[in-house]
Amino acid sequence: MISTESISKLFSEFNNLSALVIGDVMVDSYIWGTVNRISPEAPVPIVEVKKRENRLGGAANVGLNLKALGATPILCSVIGNDQRGDDFISLLNKEGLPVEGIIQNADRITTTKFRVIGNNSQLLRVDEETRDMLTFDQNNELWDRIQNIVVADKADVIIFQDYDKGVISRELIDKVTNLANSKNIPIVVDPKKENFLDYKNVSLFKPNLKEIKEGLNIEFDVNNDVDVEMAVAKLQDKLNAEIVLNTLSERGVFISWKVNDVYESRLIPAHFRNIADVSGAGDTVISVAALCIAQKIDPPVMAAISNLAGGLVCEEVGVVSVKKHSLLKEVNRLLARS
Repeated sequence: MISTESISKLFSEFNNLSALVIGDVMVDSYIWGTVNRISPEAPVPIVEVKKRENRLGGAANVGLNLKALGATPILCSVIGNDQRGDDFISLLNKEGLPVEGIIQNADRITTTKFRVIGNNSQLLRVDEETRDMLTFDQNNELWDRIQNIVVADKADVIIFQDYDKGVISRELIDKVTNLANSKNIPIVVDPKKENFLDYKNVSLFKPNLKEIKEGLNIEFDVNNDVDVEMAVAKLQDKLNAEIVLNTLSERGVFISWKVNDVYESRLIPAHFRNIADVSGAGDTVISVAALCIAQKIDPPVMAAISNLAGGLVCEEVGVVSVKKHSLLKEVNRLLARS
């Protein structure tokens, strides 16, 4: 599918790329422990705490994946001027990630997902968040940050990482898309329901099957390849997207791309994995896809590499970043031609 020399060059070039990540950032807060008994107060397990940990989550996990691949991520978002927001900034500093695109505002709270892990299995998740849209002033401040970064030629690719927490609006999408297209910067999108059909004229759009059904308000057989292809074509026409990368969970990915205004498509099966946790797999897929798009890699190759990356992170518990050396090894083993 791709030569070993091309693979080596691709992964090496990741180190020279910068990616602007726009979206809903959050803190992933973990309580790790062991379970040996059931509570006498209610039929629930008692977790004896062994470790507490905060990690960068949401769109910030895309940043971590980009960094793990060697690229330079710049996150653009609005968080609270609260303790969790301070924790988030501290985590960015700890990871050596730039903070120039992060705005702390006293009128918002910082989205935090609390996960309780017992005996290496997730037992409970508690979300502390707001879904309110940014105010007019907050939106303008965020746009100013984004515009300054793009105009300064700091972005080789732009990623919209949408979690429907209110940071991304139709107006922001339009402004960023127009600016990026004027500077020939590719845009890749990991969408959610609210803005689903607002991402027009982008380079790559990465929905899952549920999102396509909800976004287009249609029903189709997810196990029927023809039905999936027709649904993706309908979506691609609506958005005028160059590429649609449709994740199919355990079945792999389906990709459709334009060649001289004609769609070509391919189903790329998943490889067998010992799945431990699917959390964050989509963040990994969009990160790898974005860096491949920035290098103008052929769409089927991009999809195959992204598919492998998403599978690798599912073998670990919790939201984790892809390991570049592991992915490189897998790509050489499964995709390289001599």
